[in-house]
Amino acid sequence: MKAIASLMPASGLRVSECVATACLVLAMAGCAATKDRYPAIEDAQQRQAFENANDTKTGANIDTQATYIKVVEQMQQQGLWFASLAHIDALEQRWGTTPESTRVRADALRQTGQAELAEAAYKRLLSTPLESAGYRGLGLLAGARGNYAEAAQLLKQAQRRTPTDPLLLSDLGYANLRAGRFEEARLPLMQALQLQPDSKQAQANVALYLEATNQREQATALMDVNRMPEATRAAVREAAAQIRVPGNPAAAAVPAIAANGAPSGSRDDTALPLALKASRWAGMGGVRTANQMNPPALPAETPFSPNPTSRGTP
Repeated sequence: MKAIASLMPASGLRVSECVATACLVLAMAGCAATKDRYPAIEDAQQRQAFENANDTKTGANIDTQATYIKVVEQMQQQGLWFASLAHIDALEQRWGTTPESTRVRADALRQTGQAELAEAAYKRLLSTPLESAGYRGLGLLAGARGNYAEAAQLLKQAQRRTPTDPLLLSDLGYANLRAGRFEEARLPLMQALQLQPDSKQAQANVALYLEATNQREQATALMDVNRMPEATRAAVREAAAQIRVPGNPAAAAVPAIAANGAPSGSRDDTALPLALKASRWAGMGGVRTANQMNPPALPAETPFSPNPTSRGTP
């Protein structure tokens, strides 16, 4: 909440208190949700959180668009994707549509299983200063459809525009792995690991690359030094066994590392890259999504997702 308060001017103490209160309510709703909850229950929680936020008149008291965008991003980091869409509507009614509002809307649409609308929104970013985010979102959508070659091409376009983003590099490397392009996967995966060496997702992806290219001793050493849990090691090896076999139709069904139970899609990235699994909102349309990356920790009990492909990301 200090981060939210710091965005407010000193004269707007009462405003910051309202925002902090609203975000606390939203955070509590996000923390209460688990991946095992029914979508209808989580949707009800989000709607209640949104109503509580409205009661504090958060939107009415925020006096700059940039501050409102930050509040929306905080909501999305808590997994409150539906509620964030409502606030994006309010934001755009007040200040109009901008590339920043389009970006957060596109991410929310993708995370709520509205792939077609998300794709249209990401495409609108391609002629803006945020075109890297547009290409990245389109790449994640392609990965969700199981088209990893297209995903890699789109993510490469994004990477050319933001070459030092470790999250994007890890997505790109993983998409290349899933497409069977091992040589193309190596460079972005190694770059991601060196740019963010404490990233569990980057570590797992490099281990997967080493296993898939029959560098098993190096893969084991990497997993040992990073103290990867046995469940993660087994999943890495299983995925590598399926990827490395040329022409194996099961390669399209390689299991991916699942989220650790934290809300998906936050920009500090709470799930592993292209961790393709059924969307939390799959019951509301059957659309699948790809989560984004970098969990703060990967518990020993966290398995790879048994679902083949998805949406996922940004």
